[in-house]
Amino acid sequence: MQSCEISSDSTDDPLSSGLRIHRQPRIVVIGAGLAGLAATKILLKNGFTDVSVLEASDHIGGRVQSVQHGKATLELGATWIHGANGNPVYHLAEDNGLLEHTTDGERSVGRISLYTKNGVAHYQTNVGKRIPKDLVEEFSDLYNEVYELTQEFFKNGKPVCAESQNSVGVFTRDVVRKKIMLDPDDSDSTKKVKLSMLQQYLKVESCESSSPSMDEVSLSEFGEWTEIPGAHYVIPEGFMKIMELLAQDIPSHTICLRKPVRCIHWNYSAQHQEVITKSSDDNHNENNHSSQPVMRGHPVSVECEDEEWIMADHVIVTTSLGVLKQNHEAMFSPSLPEDKVLAIEKLGISTTDKIFLEFEEPFWSPECNSIQFVWEDEAQLEQLAYPEELWYKKICSFDVLYPPERYGYMLSGWICGQEALYMERCDDETVAETCTELLRRFTGNPDIPKPRRILRSSWGSNPYIRGSYSFTRVGSSGADCEKLAMPLPYANSTKAPKLNCSECRRLGWQCFCPHGLFTTFGHTQRSCAQCGRVITYMSEPSWCRANTAGVRRVRSADCRPKV
Repeated sequence: MQSCEISSDSTDDPLSSGLRIHRQPRIVVIGAGLAGLAATKILLKNGFTDVSVLEASDHIGGRVQSVQHGKATLELGATWIHGANGNPVYHLAEDNGLLEHTTDGERSVGRISLYTKNGVAHYQTNVGKRIPKDLVEEFSDLYNEVYELTQEFFKNGKPVCAESQNSVGVFTRDVVRKKIMLDPDDSDSTKKVKLSMLQQYLKVESCESSSPSMDEVSLSEFGEWTEIPGAHYVIPEGFMKIMELLAQDIPSHTICLRKPVRCIHWNYSAQHQEVITKSSDDNHNENNHSSQPVMRGHPVSVECEDEEWIMADHVIVTTSLGVLKQNHEAMFSPSLPEDKVLAIEKLGISTTDKIFLEFEEPFWSPECNSIQFVWEDEAQLEQLAYPEELWYKKICSFDVLYPPERYGYMLSGWICGQEALYMERCDDETVAETCTELLRRFTGNPDIPKPRRILRSSWGSNPYIRGSYSFTRVGSSGADCEKLAMPLPYANSTKAPKLNCSECRRLGWQCFCPHGLFTTFGHTQRSCAQCGRVITYMSEPSWCRANTAGVRRVRSADCRPKV
């Protein structure tokens, strides 16, 4: 679709729309990812019919991208449903018979799975040797112990000694190294292996956090991550099924694909809006504000790349933090308030990419569920950052996809940070050859053939995504998340015209859900929160009298996620 249909009870004339009293509020949702579609569905269920969704790409889904591969579906983006209790994504999938249980909780390191029902992780060094299982278990216990310490700073309000130490990577590396070096029972060679494993674990954590390095992740905020009770699940038919379920009750004309937004003109900033000064005769029942300027028309105008302008009373922005970081100056007129810009700059987002390799036959043993890359020459490194030609050193592992009856003989690799962007610049042939050489080197098997197929993500270079998911960077906090989520204009704004409640429409934000940080659950909760704001505001008597006599009042219970 190239343009959005506007409902028949609306008008594009600013003056007429301002005087019209029996119309639905016009709401524009930017982005047709999980948050955007969940928001749209909630609005429609609560009686708001004049809703348009603007999606820049040619498909819905955002960072959900399922690719069919024979009998299997490969996930280039969102993969897991984390937890069950109170997770609307889980309940939607369960109600429609989409779930498959994937984790048995047998053993894990922090958020890193060591052993699963499908076998054991093989930790291999760059000289082709496998690290003994008992040594892996011993180190994992140590790492787990320190991981728990990182949680205490947020959960128990434990103070960080200095801002320079407010880093998960710095803290973890320092504490683990000291414990390793003080162990009298380990030989120097064993200590070196453990120090090397520490670096590999931090790479895995970086992929989990989608951060360039754990050195950039805030220690004081790290414990804010709270996993929802329950197991982790995948959707064998593809996570895209969730998007299709969300979209199935949304009228097709509501979603406008290939509709990138150039600029959001908010707070009546569009040049063609009119300002009318009320006379004293018009205001004798309005607290004698006889000279107050009144803006007529819609307070927000969305300018699209195809030159179409779409008027709105409310806009819900669900673009990624990466897009905001790159485009916020051009994307909003007037410019965003300084506190929002600061929040955008302080919070972090990076790229985590997947690399799928399909082989004719397995070269790994039946009990192997993953191949973990441990570089022994990195034991004493302080920074895990590499030049472009060494991008492959940031690949932390390749996981075996199970069952083979569904996936064939498939490995899934992980890479994050700037090195993921380097990888995205390479062609498929280069990436396939590089990964094959890496596998040969670490397994000590020079006969591993090149994969017959490669598939990989490229979230960092996607102009409509610019990253995988967000994290709380050193120097940022939950307060920045909340600030970015606050709607505009602010109620106490001095720059905006003095508008009464019925005239002050809002620009809403999809931001971070503190306890389900940066997950599909978090995206859904954030969109629900913004919809609740819109629904509550539109239910206020002043708005209903002036604009939407036909919109029903809704109770707070109606704002709960109904997906």
